[in-house]
Amino acid sequence: MKAAQLDKYEKEFKLIVRDIPIPEIKEDEVLVKVKAAAVNPLEKLVGTGSVKLIQDYNLPMTMGNELSGIIEKIGNKVTTFKKNDAIYTRLPLNNIGAFAEYVAVPASAISKMPVNLDFKSAAAAPLTGLTAYQGLFEELNGQAGETVLITGGSGSFGELAIPVAKNAGMRVIVSGSARLKEKTLRLGADQYISYETENYWESVRDVDYVIDTLGGSEFDRELSVIKTGGRLLSLRTGPNKRFAHTHQFGMTKRMLFSMVGSKFDRKASKKNVQYHFIFVRSNGFQLYELSKIIEKNNIIPAVNNTIFNIDDINDALDLVFKGHSNGKVVITF
Repeated sequence: MKAAQLDKYEKEFKLIVRDIPIPEIKEDEVLVKVKAAAVNPLEKLVGTGSVKLIQDYNLPMTMGNELSGIIEKIGNKVTTFKKNDAIYTRLPLNNIGAFAEYVAVPASAISKMPVNLDFKSAAAAPLTGLTAYQGLFEELNGQAGETVLITGGSGSFGELAIPVAKNAGMRVIVSGSARLKEKTLRLGADQYISYETENYWESVRDVDYVIDTLGGSEFDRELSVIKTGGRLLSLRTGPNKRFAHTHQFGMTKRMLFSMVGSKFDRKASKKNVQYHFIFVRSNGFQLYELSKIIEKNNIIPAVNNTIFNIDDINDALDLVFKGHSNGKVVITF
């Protein structure tokens, strides 16, 4: 089978498409014939070695974090799925490899595809959907009646985070581009702040939570709008002591992440706010719950209309890394 592989970590990495054997499955796994795989900014962090301290890989290895496809074969202990089921998944952190014609996946990491999605749009949902789900309910412990501000929330993350939060009864404020205001409000946002004409830190006060998609440069402004005892969850700023303890890393990594995140932890502590960082993991049950929300609200993730296959993988990566893609970039098989 064809697979796009990384041979070494480097700043300007390129993947090599080569033929490798179709993987054998374990008794708790399924063999998936991949129909579509999404290309994410996360690929850059993996390929450059930026996340080695969180998850290091044995090289060469097949890249790609999320996919949709059809089950070709099931392990002896798999009872919840059958051959020919259409599924989607965010692959386990220690066993990625979506850029391939076939993938062996633990049954616990997959869910049947939402009925309103095709393979391309389904491949664009697991990573952002699980980030929203785990962020809102595990990191923030969001409850009905509470308010969350999503800075830069008019993109693909907001597409799924807004309905997930609204389904839980939360109030959602989003800051983003004016051109995406109406679309974001239709998704269920209660308030929209266009950054071209308004500063969220001047018009928002005392929210329970902030989800940051913009990075460390916004940290102080985001802190300023959170009520005492609230929480700030970042998808980009970087890991800290809490992240290391939650993931049960060894002493060396705990010390390193404590040092790296100490500036942000100190700032948050002065305001009696908790700072959290997330690196999303696979979870089939949460994907099943997400599917119900996607179907109920007829959410269809935006997909870039450029057609890529596995031989075009480096072109697809370039489009994502340049940050000019309109919708998720997807390669199809």
